[in-house]
Amino acid sequence: MIPKRLAVLPVSAPKRIYLSEQTRRTTERAIGRVLLYLVLAVGVVLSLAPMYWLVASSLKPEGDVFEYPPNFLPSQILWYNYVEAIDSFPVVNSLKNSAFIIVTVELGRLLTASMAAFVFARVRFPFRDKLFLLVLSTMMIPYHVTLVPQYLIFRDLGLIDTPYPLILPNLFGGGAFFVFLLRQFFLTIPQDYDDAARIDGCGNVGIYWRIIMPISLPALGAVAIFTFMWTWEDFLGPIIYLNSPDNHTVAVSYVNWQRGGAVYAYLRNWNHIMAMGTVITLPPVLVFFFAQRYFIQGVVVSGVKG
Repeated sequence: MIPKRLAVLPVSAPKRIYLSEQTRRTTERAIGRVLLYLVLAVGVVLSLAPMYWLVASSLKPEGDVFEYPPNFLPSQILWYNYVEAIDSFPVVNSLKNSAFIIVTVELGRLLTASMAAFVFARVRFPFRDKLFLLVLSTMMIPYHVTLVPQYLIFRDLGLIDTPYPLILPNLFGGGAFFVFLLRQFFLTIPQDYDDAARIDGCGNVGIYWRIIMPISLPALGAVAIFTFMWTWEDFLGPIIYLNSPDNHTVAVSYVNWQRGGAVYAYLRNWNHIMAMGTVITLPPVLVFFFAQRYFIQGVVVSGVKG
């Protein structure tokens, strides 16, 4: 018989470890942040892949652009591709035409769109909201629907093959989207500023120019960036209204220069085409890179109220 003092003591069950509610939430938040960063990283790679391929192809020898399997790194870096591409491209003339259109469109759109937005945001008059909804409804009309009537109007005015058909529409409101963007920003500015300015003797013009415009620099910057990018990349408007090569913008000159190289696609210098494409892509990328703070701030704040 086994003595009681030598009997095997029962083994206690292992203790379960429970995480606190705060620790569990912190862990879930960290996992969610990691997954979010992974998704964003994949999106960045997919977005930058075409740009990387453009730049890499612009530095390759002519025979390496379409090699199979593709080589993601140039076997030989040829910076001279850019020199040859720029020498054969009508840089000065096309840049001059694009710069003239961009500057005039920027000034006209910033001025007229801000004036229309100020009226809809700060001035009270009958049917103001209904008229604003009517302006917004024009955003649903495709550009191609109004293209033919607009072309006939400018043809009758004798303005075809001039830059004015690309400029004049922006001098009458600047577009419903920009009116909406600026109006939403103006609504976030306290009405007390207007009341204080009226006490000092300012009218609507003084309030618009001295109070609203200086405060609205972020929204105006967003409009300016949108305008620059859309005008620089516009191809349909210039190809329709500008017939003479001397009046072509950068986008139209690039396509004509690319097609004029050879009859067959495989005979073209695709490394030169990629090099010139990289040069043309740089201005909007640099503008957005250096002004992204104003762009993001203007777009975000414009949706706060309204």
